[in-house]
Amino acid sequence: MTGEDGRRRAAAVFDALGSGYEKAFARSEGHHRSLRWLLGRLAPGSRVLDVGSGTGRPTAETLVEAGHDVLGVDVSPVMVGLAARQVPRATFRCVDVRELPLEDGSFHAVCVYFSLLQMDRAEQSALVARLARALVPGGSLVLATVPLDVEGVEAVFMGQPVRVTSFARDDLVEMVRGAGLTVLAEENLLFTPDHPEAVPEPHVFLHCARA
Repeated sequence: MTGEDGRRRAAAVFDALGSGYEKAFARSEGHHRSLRWLLGRLAPGSRVLDVGSGTGRPTAETLVEAGHDVLGVDVSPVMVGLAARQVPRATFRCVDVRELPLEDGSFHAVCVYFSLLQMDRAEQSALVARLARALVPGGSLVLATVPLDVEGVEAVFMGQPVRVTSFARDDLVEMVRGAGLTVLAEENLLFTPDHPEAVPEPHVFLHCARA
C-alpha cells in the first residue's frame, strides 16, 4: 500500500466514525490525566500542535480553554469539520501531518494521541523525529498508542476495517528516545471504548521533553 492509499484509507475510516469516535473515548481517564500533565508544564499562551486532532475533544478544547494557541491537523474532512464547529477558538487543517511544513522550534508542545497506528514503522519513526525537532528546547511531547508488536495487521476497529502497525512498549520507548526525546512519565492501562463492537485494548501514554 502506498502512502497515498494509506492516507485515503485512514480518512475514510475516520470520516465514517465521525462523532462516534469522540463518544467511544470520552471516558478515557488516561487521556485526561495526560492533558493535565501537559497543562502543568505549559506557560500561558503556549503554541501547541495536535496531531490527529479528530473532533477537537478533549485535546484541543482542553488546551484552548486553558488559554493556549492550538493548531489541529487531521486527514479526515469530517473530523476537521466537527472540530472547527466544536472548538472554534482553535485552528484546524485537513492535511496529512507528514506533508505539513514544520519549522524547528516552532511549538511549545505536540500532542500525538493514537494518530500513528495507520502509518508504517519507518513513517512513525520519521514523524516523531520531525515533531521533536519542531519543539522548542525543553518543549513537551505527549504520545499515546496501543503498544503491540504488530506490523500491517488487518483488523476491525469500531466496525471499520483498518490496517494497524505499532511497536511493543520497549521498542516504542527506544524509538522516542532515538528522536531526541526524554521520557519523563509513563502510564500503561487497559481501556474499552464505549462501542458495542469494542474490546479491551492496552494503552500507553508517554510524556516526553525535548532535550
